[in-house]
Amino acid sequence: MMHSAVPAVDFDGALVRKLSQSGPRYTSYPTADRFAASFGYSDYLKAVARVRMRGGTRPLSLYVHVPFCEKLCYYCACNKIITKKREKADEYLGYLKREIELQGKLFEGLNEIEQLHFGGGTPTYFSDAQMDELMAHLRRCFRFAADDRGEYSIEIDPRTVSPERVHSLRAQGFNRISLGVQDFDADVQKAVNRIQPESETRAVITAARAADFRSVSIDLIYGLPLQTLETMAVTLDKVIDANPDRIAVYHYAHLPRLFKAQRRINEADMPDSESKLQMLSLCIERLTAAGYVYIGMDHFAKPEDDLAVAQRQGRLHRNFQGYSTHAEADLVSCGVSAISSVGGSYSQNVKTLDEYYDAIDRNELPVVRGVRLTLDDTLRRAIIQMLMCHFELSMNAIEQDFPITFRSYFAQELDKLAEMERDGLLAIDGEWITVTGKGRLLIRNICMVFDRYLGQPQAGEQVVRFSRTV
Repeated sequence: MMHSAVPAVDFDGALVRKLSQSGPRYTSYPTADRFAASFGYSDYLKAVARVRMRGGTRPLSLYVHVPFCEKLCYYCACNKIITKKREKADEYLGYLKREIELQGKLFEGLNEIEQLHFGGGTPTYFSDAQMDELMAHLRRCFRFAADDRGEYSIEIDPRTVSPERVHSLRAQGFNRISLGVQDFDADVQKAVNRIQPESETRAVITAARAADFRSVSIDLIYGLPLQTLETMAVTLDKVIDANPDRIAVYHYAHLPRLFKAQRRINEADMPDSESKLQMLSLCIERLTAAGYVYIGMDHFAKPEDDLAVAQRQGRLHRNFQGYSTHAEADLVSCGVSAISSVGGSYSQNVKTLDEYYDAIDRNELPVVRGVRLTLDDTLRRAIIQMLMCHFELSMNAIEQDFPITFRSYFAQELDKLAEMERDGLLAIDGEWITVTGKGRLLIRNICMVFDRYLGQPQAGEQVVRFSRTV
Protein backbone atom coordinates (compact mmCIF):
# COMPACT_ATOMS: atom_id res chain seq x y z
CA MET A 1 0.00 0.00 0.00
CA MET A 2 1.06 3.55 -0.58
CA HIS A 3 2.46 5.36 2.41
CA SER A 4 1.19 8.86 1.72
CA ALA A 5 -1.19 10.86 -0.41
CA VAL A 6 0.53 11.47 -3.75
CA PRO A 7 0.65 15.20 -4.51
CA ALA A 8 -1.41 16.46 -7.43
CA VAL A 9 0.52 17.14 -10.62
CA ASP A 10 2.34 20.47 -10.55
CA PHE A 11 3.32 21.96 -13.92
CA ASP A 12 6.71 23.69 -13.76
CA GLY A 13 7.46 24.97 -17.27
CA ALA A 14 11.09 25.90 -16.53
CA LEU A 15 11.82 22.44 -15.15
CA VAL A 16 10.13 20.69 -18.08
CA ARG A 17 12.11 22.86 -20.54
CA LYS A 18 15.33 21.99 -18.75
CA LEU A 19 14.76 18.25 -18.46
CA SER A 20 12.60 17.16 -21.41
CA GLN A 21 14.54 14.69 -23.57
CA SER A 22 13.89 11.62 -25.69
CA GLY A 23 13.05 8.51 -23.69
CA PRO A 24 11.01 5.28 -23.55
CA ARG A 25 7.36 5.10 -22.46
CA TYR A 26 8.11 1.92 -20.44
CA THR A 27 5.16 -0.15 -21.55
CA SER A 28 7.77 -2.88 -21.07
CA TYR A 29 11.21 -3.26 -19.51
CA PRO A 30 13.49 -4.11 -21.21
CA THR A 31 11.97 -1.90 -23.96
CA ALA A 32 11.01 -3.42 -27.32
CA ASP A 33 14.14 -2.10 -29.06
CA ARG A 34 16.11 -4.57 -26.89
CA PHE A 35 14.26 -7.66 -28.14
CA ALA A 36 16.59 -9.99 -30.06
CA ALA A 37 16.02 -12.16 -33.14
CA SER A 38 17.77 -15.02 -31.30
CA PHE A 39 14.53 -15.41 -29.27
CA GLY A 40 11.99 -17.39 -31.33
CA TYR A 41 8.99 -19.71 -31.27
CA SER A 42 10.73 -22.45 -29.25
CA ASP A 43 11.71 -19.87 -26.58
CA TYR A 44 8.08 -18.80 -26.33
CA LEU A 45 7.05 -22.46 -25.82
CA LYS A 46 9.60 -22.71 -22.98
CA ALA A 47 8.11 -19.56 -21.40
CA VAL A 48 4.63 -21.13 -21.49
CA ALA A 49 6.09 -24.30 -19.95
CA ARG A 50 7.46 -22.16 -17.08
CA VAL A 51 3.93 -20.80 -16.51
CA ARG A 52 2.62 -24.40 -16.36
CA MET A 53 5.35 -25.46 -13.92
CA ARG A 54 4.53 -22.56 -11.64
CA GLY A 55 1.23 -24.31 -11.01
CA GLY A 56 -1.96 -22.70 -9.76
CA THR A 57 -3.96 -20.34 -11.90
CA ARG A 58 -3.49 -16.64 -12.40
CA PRO A 59 -5.62 -14.34 -14.52
CA LEU A 60 -4.65 -13.93 -18.14
CA SER A 61 -4.68 -10.85 -20.33
CA LEU A 62 -5.34 -11.04 -24.07
CA TYR A 63 -4.46 -8.53 -26.80
CA VAL A 64 -5.69 -8.73 -30.42
CA HIS A 65 -4.14 -6.55 -33.15
CA VAL A 66 -6.23 -5.61 -36.18
CA PRO A 67 -3.89 -3.72 -38.54
CA PHE A 68 -6.35 -2.34 -41.11
CA CYS A 69 -7.58 1.24 -41.54
CA GLU A 70 -9.75 2.73 -44.30
CA LYS A 71 -7.91 6.05 -44.40
CA LEU A 72 -4.47 7.30 -43.48
CA CYS A 73 -4.22 9.71 -40.53
CA TYR A 74 -1.01 11.65 -41.18
CA TYR A 75 0.15 11.74 -37.53
CA CYS A 76 -0.08 7.96 -37.04
CA ALA A 77 2.95 5.91 -35.96
CA CYS A 78 1.12 2.58 -35.46
CA ASN A 79 1.68 -0.64 -37.38
CA LYS A 80 -1.23 -0.44 -39.83
CA ILE A 81 -2.31 -1.27 -43.39
CA ILE A 82 -4.45 1.23 -45.29
CA THR A 83 -6.86 -0.59 -47.60
CA LYS A 84 -10.43 -0.50 -48.84
CA LYS A 85 -10.19 -4.15 -49.98
CA ARG A 86 -12.44 -5.89 -47.48
CA GLU A 87 -11.33 -9.36 -48.59
CA LYS A 88 -7.98 -8.62 -46.92
CA ALA A 89 -9.77 -8.55 -43.56
CA ASP A 90 -11.42 -11.91 -44.40
CA GLU A 91 -8.08 -13.56 -45.06
CA TYR A 92 -6.51 -12.01 -41.93
CA LEU A 93 -9.44 -13.14 -39.76
CA GLY A 94 -8.94 -16.74 -40.92
CA TYR A 95 -5.27 -16.72 -39.92
CA LEU A 96 -5.90 -14.78 -36.71
CA LYS A 97 -8.38 -17.44 -35.60
CA ARG A 98 -5.73 -20.12 -36.23
CA GLU A 99 -3.20 -18.23 -34.13
CA ILE A 100 -5.76 -17.82 -31.33
CA GLU A 101 -6.43 -21.56 -31.46
CA LEU A 102 -2.70 -22.37 -31.16
CA GLN A 103 -2.42 -20.04 -28.14
CA GLY A 104 -5.63 -21.40 -26.61
CA LYS A 105 -4.24 -24.96 -26.70
CA LEU A 106 -1.00 -23.85 -25.02
CA PHE A 107 -2.89 -22.23 -22.13
CA GLU A 108 -5.68 -24.81 -21.87
CA GLY A 109 -6.88 -25.32 -18.30
CA LEU A 110 -4.37 -22.81 -16.97
CA ASN A 111 -5.98 -19.45 -16.72
CA GLU A 112 -9.08 -17.37 -17.12
CA ILE A 113 -9.10 -14.22 -19.26
CA GLU A 114 -9.78 -11.19 -17.07
CA GLN A 115 -8.63 -8.55 -19.54
CA LEU A 116 -9.08 -8.27 -23.30
CA HIS A 117 -7.97 -5.39 -25.49
CA PHE A 118 -8.49 -4.90 -29.23
CA GLY A 119 -6.06 -2.40 -30.78
CA GLY A 120 -4.83 -1.46 -34.23
CA GLY A 121 -5.14 -0.02 -36.85
CA THR A 122 -8.88 0.12 -36.45
CA PRO A 123 -10.37 -2.98 -34.73
CA THR A 124 -13.84 -2.02 -36.01
CA TYR A 125 -12.51 -2.45 -39.57
CA PHE A 126 -13.87 -5.95 -39.00
CA SER A 127 -17.58 -5.97 -39.83
CA ASP A 128 -20.17 -6.70 -37.17
CA ALA A 129 -20.50 -10.28 -38.46
CA GLN A 130 -16.70 -10.80 -38.49
CA MET A 131 -16.44 -9.48 -34.93
CA ASP A 132 -19.24 -11.84 -33.86
CA GLU A 133 -17.32 -14.74 -35.39
CA LEU A 134 -14.03 -13.67 -33.77
CA MET A 135 -15.49 -13.17 -30.28
CA ALA A 136 -17.27 -16.54 -30.43
CA HIS A 137 -13.96 -18.13 -31.48
CA LEU A 138 -12.08 -16.45 -28.60
CA ARG A 139 -14.64 -17.87 -26.17
CA ARG A 140 -14.19 -21.36 -27.62
CA CYS A 141 -10.41 -21.15 -27.16
CA PHE A 142 -10.24 -19.38 -23.76
CA ARG A 143 -12.34 -19.13 -20.61
CA PHE A 144 -13.49 -15.57 -19.90
CA ALA A 145 -14.30 -14.09 -16.49
CA ALA A 146 -17.86 -12.82 -16.01
CA ASP A 147 -18.64 -9.35 -17.40
CA ASP A 148 -18.63 -7.71 -13.95
CA ARG A 149 -15.08 -8.98 -13.23
CA GLY A 150 -13.42 -8.74 -16.61
CA GLU A 151 -12.20 -5.63 -18.38
CA TYR A 152 -12.89 -6.03 -22.09
CA SER A 153 -11.97 -3.02 -24.17
CA ILE A 154 -11.88 -2.00 -27.81
CA GLU A 155 -10.48 1.04 -29.63
CA ILE A 156 -12.92 2.45 -32.20
CA ASP A 157 -12.92 5.09 -34.92
CA PRO A 158 -16.16 7.10 -34.43
CA ARG A 159 -16.16 7.89 -38.17
CA THR A 160 -16.82 4.25 -39.02
CA VAL A 161 -19.07 3.12 -36.14
CA SER A 162 -22.81 3.75 -35.92
CA PRO A 163 -24.72 3.91 -32.60
CA GLU A 164 -26.24 0.53 -33.55
CA ARG A 165 -22.75 -0.96 -33.88
CA VAL A 166 -21.86 0.36 -30.41
CA HIS A 167 -24.79 -1.61 -28.94
CA SER A 168 -23.66 -4.63 -30.92
CA LEU A 169 -20.11 -4.38 -29.51
CA ARG A 170 -21.56 -4.37 -25.99
CA ALA A 171 -23.61 -7.48 -26.80
CA GLN A 172 -20.43 -9.13 -28.13
CA GLY A 173 -18.89 -8.75 -24.68
CA PHE A 174 -16.95 -5.47 -24.71
CA ASN A 175 -17.50 -3.33 -21.60
CA ARG A 176 -14.93 -0.56 -22.16
CA ILE A 177 -14.64 1.60 -25.26
CA SER A 178 -11.90 3.97 -26.37
CA LEU A 179 -12.47 6.66 -29.01
CA GLY A 180 -9.82 8.35 -31.10
CA VAL A 181 -10.67 12.06 -31.24
CA GLN A 182 -7.25 13.81 -31.32
CA ASP A 183 -8.77 17.31 -31.79
CA PHE A 184 -12.22 18.77 -32.47
CA ASP A 185 -10.92 21.70 -34.53
CA ALA A 186 -11.90 21.41 -38.23
CA ASP A 187 -8.66 22.96 -39.56
CA VAL A 188 -6.48 20.70 -37.41
CA GLN A 189 -8.52 17.67 -38.54
CA LYS A 190 -7.97 18.65 -42.18
CA ALA A 191 -4.22 19.12 -41.63
CA VAL A 192 -3.89 15.54 -40.33
CA ASN A 193 -6.42 14.01 -42.75
CA ARG A 194 -8.91 12.97 -40.07
CA ILE A 195 -12.23 14.75 -40.61
CA GLN A 196 -14.45 13.78 -37.69
CA PRO A 197 -17.46 15.97 -36.86
CA GLU A 198 -18.13 16.45 -33.16
CA SER A 199 -21.69 15.14 -33.69
CA GLU A 200 -20.31 11.70 -34.72
CA THR A 201 -18.15 11.48 -31.60
CA ARG A 202 -21.01 12.58 -29.33
CA ALA A 203 -23.40 10.05 -30.93
CA VAL A 204 -20.96 7.21 -30.17
CA ILE A 205 -20.51 8.35 -26.54
CA THR A 206 -24.29 8.63 -26.07
CA ALA A 207 -24.73 5.14 -27.54
CA ALA A 208 -21.98 3.72 -25.27
CA ARG A 209 -23.74 5.14 -22.20
CA ALA A 210 -27.10 3.75 -23.36
CA ALA A 211 -25.51 0.36 -24.05
CA ASP A 212 -24.14 0.28 -20.49
CA PHE A 213 -20.41 0.40 -21.26
CA ARG A 214 -18.54 0.57 -17.95
CA SER A 215 -16.00 3.09 -19.15
CA VAL A 216 -15.72 5.50 -22.09
CA SER A 217 -12.29 6.85 -22.93
CA ILE A 218 -11.22 9.66 -25.30
CA ASP A 219 -7.76 10.05 -26.87
CA LEU A 220 -6.43 13.53 -27.60
CA ILE A 221 -3.12 14.67 -29.09
CA TYR A 222 -1.36 17.98 -28.45
CA GLY A 223 1.34 19.38 -30.74
CA LEU A 224 -0.53 18.70 -34.01
CA PRO A 225 -0.27 21.08 -37.02
CA LEU A 226 -2.37 24.29 -36.74
CA GLN A 227 -3.11 23.65 -33.04
CA THR A 228 -2.97 26.74 -30.85
CA LEU A 229 -3.75 27.43 -27.22
CA GLU A 230 -7.11 28.84 -28.34
CA THR A 231 -8.12 25.81 -30.44
CA MET A 232 -6.98 23.50 -27.64
CA ALA A 233 -9.14 25.39 -25.11
CA VAL A 234 -12.22 24.91 -27.32
CA THR A 235 -11.47 21.19 -27.79
CA LEU A 236 -11.07 20.76 -24.01
CA ASP A 237 -14.43 22.48 -23.42
CA LYS A 238 -16.07 19.99 -25.76
CA VAL A 239 -14.29 16.99 -24.22
CA ILE A 240 -15.23 18.00 -20.67
CA ASP A 241 -18.82 18.53 -21.81
CA ALA A 242 -18.84 15.03 -23.38
CA ASN A 243 -17.90 13.76 -19.88
CA PRO A 244 -15.82 10.62 -20.65
CA ASP A 245 -14.57 8.43 -17.78
CA ARG A 246 -10.95 8.54 -18.96
CA ILE A 247 -8.95 10.92 -21.12
CA ALA A 248 -5.52 10.29 -22.64
CA VAL A 249 -3.60 13.35 -23.84
CA TYR A 250 -0.66 12.25 -25.99
CA HIS A 251 2.26 14.37 -27.14
CA TYR A 252 2.54 14.22 -30.93
CA ALA A 253 6.00 12.94 -31.86
CA HIS A 254 6.86 14.37 -35.29
CA LEU A 255 9.37 11.89 -36.76
CA PRO A 256 8.85 12.10 -40.56
CA ARG A 257 12.15 10.31 -41.21
CA LEU A 258 10.75 7.29 -39.38
CA PHE A 259 7.04 7.45 -40.32
CA LYS A 260 6.24 8.06 -43.97
CA ALA A 261 2.70 9.31 -43.34
CA GLN A 262 4.05 12.22 -41.28
CA ARG A 263 5.85 13.58 -44.38
CA ARG A 264 2.45 14.79 -45.60
CA ILE A 265 2.23 17.21 -42.70
CA ASN A 266 3.28 20.76 -43.55
CA GLU A 267 6.26 21.57 -41.28
CA ALA A 268 5.33 25.26 -41.32
CA ASP A 269 2.02 24.41 -39.57
CA MET A 270 3.72 22.79 -36.58
CA PRO A 271 3.43 24.59 -33.20
CA ASP A 272 6.75 25.44 -31.55
CA SER A 273 7.91 23.70 -28.39
CA GLU A 274 6.88 26.63 -26.17
CA SER A 275 3.30 26.51 -27.51
CA LYS A 276 3.20 22.75 -26.95
CA LEU A 277 4.27 23.19 -23.33
CA GLN A 278 1.53 25.75 -22.83
CA MET A 279 -0.99 23.36 -24.37
CA LEU A 280 0.08 20.60 -21.98
CA SER A 281 -0.19 23.00 -19.04
CA LEU A 282 -3.68 24.01 -20.18
CA CYS A 283 -4.78 20.34 -20.50
CA ILE A 284 -3.60 19.55 -16.97
CA GLU A 285 -5.16 22.70 -15.52
CA ARG A 286 -8.53 22.29 -17.25
CA LEU A 287 -8.94 18.55 -16.72
CA THR A 288 -7.95 18.58 -13.05
CA ALA A 289 -10.28 21.57 -12.50
CA ALA A 290 -13.06 19.51 -14.10
CA GLY A 291 -12.51 16.81 -11.46
CA TYR A 292 -10.29 14.35 -13.32
CA VAL A 293 -7.45 12.65 -11.44
CA TYR A 294 -4.00 12.74 -13.07
CA ILE A 295 -3.09 9.03 -13.22
CA GLY A 296 0.35 9.53 -14.75
CA MET A 297 2.10 9.89 -18.11
CA ASP A 298 -0.75 11.06 -20.39
CA HIS A 299 -3.74 9.70 -18.50
CA PHE A 300 -6.60 11.26 -16.57
CA ALA A 301 -9.60 9.48 -15.05
CA LYS A 302 -12.66 10.30 -12.97
CA PRO A 303 -12.07 9.57 -9.27
CA GLU A 304 -14.58 6.69 -9.33
CA ASP A 305 -13.10 5.07 -12.47
CA ASP A 306 -11.37 1.68 -12.03
CA LEU A 307 -7.96 3.19 -12.89
CA ALA A 308 -8.15 5.88 -10.23
CA VAL A 309 -9.46 3.38 -7.66
CA ALA A 310 -6.64 0.91 -8.51
CA GLN A 311 -4.06 3.67 -8.11
CA ARG A 312 -5.45 4.68 -4.70
CA GLN A 313 -5.34 1.03 -3.59
CA GLY A 314 -1.82 0.43 -4.91
CA ARG A 315 -3.00 -2.08 -7.57
CA LEU A 316 -2.21 -0.11 -10.74
CA HIS A 317 -0.02 -1.75 -13.38
CA ARG A 318 1.48 -0.80 -16.74
CA ASN A 319 1.67 -2.90 -19.90
CA PHE A 320 1.58 -2.51 -23.71
CA GLN A 321 -1.96 -1.12 -23.54
CA GLY A 322 -0.86 1.58 -21.08
CA TYR A 323 -2.19 1.67 -17.53
CA SER A 324 -4.08 -1.41 -16.39
CA THR A 325 -5.84 -2.70 -13.27
CA HIS A 326 -4.72 -6.32 -13.82
CA ALA A 327 -1.23 -6.58 -12.41
CA GLU A 328 -0.42 -10.27 -12.12
CA ALA A 329 -1.57 -11.33 -15.56
CA ASP A 330 0.54 -12.95 -18.26
CA LEU A 331 -0.26 -11.16 -21.52
CA VAL A 332 -0.97 -13.25 -24.63
CA SER A 333 -1.02 -11.20 -27.85
CA CYS A 334 -2.33 -12.24 -31.26
CA GLY A 335 -1.98 -10.60 -34.67
CA VAL A 336 0.82 -8.99 -36.68
CA SER A 337 3.43 -7.08 -34.61
CA ALA A 338 1.67 -7.92 -31.31
CA ILE A 339 3.85 -8.32 -28.19
CA SER A 340 3.24 -10.97 -25.50
CA SER A 341 4.58 -11.00 -21.94
CA VAL A 342 4.58 -14.59 -20.67
CA GLY A 343 6.58 -16.48 -18.02
CA GLY A 344 9.33 -13.89 -17.54
CA SER A 345 9.76 -13.20 -21.25
CA TYR A 346 8.62 -10.79 -23.97
CA SER A 347 7.98 -11.96 -27.53
CA GLN A 348 6.92 -10.03 -30.62
CA ASN A 349 5.15 -11.31 -33.72
CA VAL A 350 6.31 -10.63 -37.29
CA LYS A 351 5.29 -7.28 -38.76
CA THR A 352 4.11 -8.17 -42.29
CA LEU A 353 1.05 -10.13 -43.39
CA ASP A 354 3.09 -12.43 -45.66
CA GLU A 355 5.44 -13.50 -42.86
CA TYR A 356 2.48 -13.85 -40.49
CA TYR A 357 0.58 -16.12 -42.90
CA ASP A 358 3.71 -18.18 -43.67
CA ALA A 359 4.38 -18.94 -39.99
CA ILE A 360 0.78 -19.97 -39.31
CA ASP A 361 0.75 -22.12 -42.47
CA ARG A 362 3.65 -24.00 -40.82
CA ASN A 363 1.46 -24.39 -37.70
CA GLU A 364 3.85 -22.19 -35.73
CA LEU A 365 3.22 -19.06 -33.73
CA PRO A 366 4.68 -16.09 -35.70
CA VAL A 367 7.22 -15.05 -33.04
CA VAL A 368 10.11 -13.15 -34.64
CA ARG A 369 12.04 -11.75 -31.67
CA GLY A 370 11.93 -11.32 -27.92
CA VAL A 371 13.87 -11.52 -24.68
CA ARG A 372 13.98 -13.69 -21.57
CA LEU A 373 14.25 -11.48 -18.50
CA THR A 374 17.23 -11.82 -16.17
CA LEU A 375 16.86 -11.31 -12.43
CA ASP A 376 18.27 -7.78 -12.89
CA ASP A 377 15.65 -7.07 -15.61
CA THR A 378 12.86 -8.31 -13.33
CA LEU A 379 14.13 -6.15 -10.46
CA ARG A 380 14.39 -3.00 -12.59
CA ARG A 381 11.02 -3.69 -14.20
CA ALA A 382 9.41 -3.86 -10.74
CA ILE A 383 10.98 -0.52 -9.77
CA ILE A 384 9.94 1.20 -13.01
CA GLN A 385 6.39 -0.20 -12.62
CA MET A 386 6.09 1.16 -9.07
CA LEU A 387 7.36 4.60 -10.03
CA MET A 388 5.20 4.81 -13.16
CA CYS A 389 2.02 3.69 -11.42
CA HIS A 390 2.35 4.98 -7.86
CA PHE A 391 5.01 7.71 -8.01
CA GLU A 392 6.79 6.22 -5.04
CA LEU A 393 8.94 3.28 -4.14
CA SER A 394 9.63 1.47 -0.88
CA MET A 395 13.27 0.36 -0.84
CA ASN A 396 12.43 -2.11 1.96
CA ALA A 397 9.68 -3.71 -0.16
CA ILE A 398 12.15 -4.23 -3.02
CA GLU A 399 14.66 -5.81 -0.58
CA GLN A 400 11.95 -8.20 0.63
CA ASP A 401 11.18 -9.30 -2.94
CA PHE A 402 14.73 -9.46 -4.34
CA PRO A 403 18.07 -10.69 -2.91
CA ILE A 404 19.73 -7.24 -2.89
CA THR A 405 20.65 -4.38 -0.59
CA PHE A 406 19.00 -1.45 -2.36
CA ARG A 407 21.45 1.31 -1.45
CA SER A 408 24.54 -0.61 -2.53
CA TYR A 409 23.01 -2.27 -5.62
CA PHE A 410 21.68 1.07 -6.87
CA ALA A 411 24.44 3.37 -5.53
CA GLN A 412 25.01 5.04 -8.94
CA GLU A 413 21.28 5.43 -9.54
CA LEU A 414 20.80 7.03 -6.12
CA ASP A 415 23.54 9.56 -6.97
CA LYS A 416 21.61 10.53 -10.11
CA LEU A 417 18.35 10.68 -8.16
CA ALA A 418 20.03 13.04 -5.66
CA GLU A 419 20.48 15.53 -8.52
CA MET A 420 16.78 15.17 -9.35
CA GLU A 421 16.00 15.71 -5.67
CA ARG A 422 17.88 19.02 -5.86
CA ASP A 423 15.73 19.93 -8.88
CA GLY A 424 12.61 19.23 -6.80
CA LEU A 425 11.44 16.15 -8.74
CA LEU A 426 11.48 13.73 -5.83
CA ALA A 427 12.34 13.21 -2.17
CA ILE A 428 14.44 10.39 -0.73
CA ASP A 429 14.31 9.39 2.94
CA GLY A 430 15.34 6.26 4.87
CA GLU A 431 12.89 3.98 3.10
CA TRP A 432 10.95 5.83 0.42
CA ILE A 433 11.63 7.46 -2.92
CA THR A 434 8.66 9.76 -3.41
CA VAL A 435 7.99 11.68 -6.62
CA THR A 436 6.77 15.25 -6.07
CA GLY A 437 3.97 17.00 -7.95
CA LYS A 438 6.61 18.59 -10.21
CA GLY A 439 8.27 15.23 -10.82
CA ARG A 440 5.08 13.45 -11.87
CA LEU A 441 5.18 14.97 -15.36
CA LEU A 442 8.82 13.96 -15.71
CA ILE A 443 8.31 10.40 -14.45
CA ARG A 444 9.89 8.95 -17.60
CA ASN A 445 13.11 10.84 -16.80
CA ILE A 446 13.13 9.38 -13.28
CA CYS A 447 12.53 5.83 -14.58
CA MET A 448 15.32 6.24 -17.15
CA VAL A 449 17.79 6.39 -14.24
CA PHE A 450 17.01 2.70 -13.55
CA ASP A 451 17.26 1.63 -17.23
CA ARG A 452 20.49 -0.34 -17.59
CA TYR A 453 20.23 -0.49 -21.38
CA LEU A 454 19.92 3.22 -22.20
CA GLY A 455 22.96 4.42 -24.09
CA GLN A 456 24.22 0.90 -24.70
CA PRO A 457 24.75 -0.13 -28.34
CA GLN A 458 22.01 -2.29 -29.80
CA ALA A 459 22.34 -5.53 -31.70
CA GLY A 460 21.07 -5.68 -35.28
CA GLU A 461 18.18 -3.23 -35.51
CA GLN A 462 18.59 0.47 -36.16
CA VAL A 463 18.86 2.76 -33.17
CA VAL A 464 15.36 3.61 -32.00
CA ARG A 465 14.36 7.22 -31.70
CA PHE A 466 12.13 7.69 -28.69
CA SER A 467 9.52 10.44 -28.30
CA ARG A 468 10.13 13.39 -25.96
CA THR A 469 9.47 12.59 -22.29
CA VAL A 470 7.18 15.64 -22.09
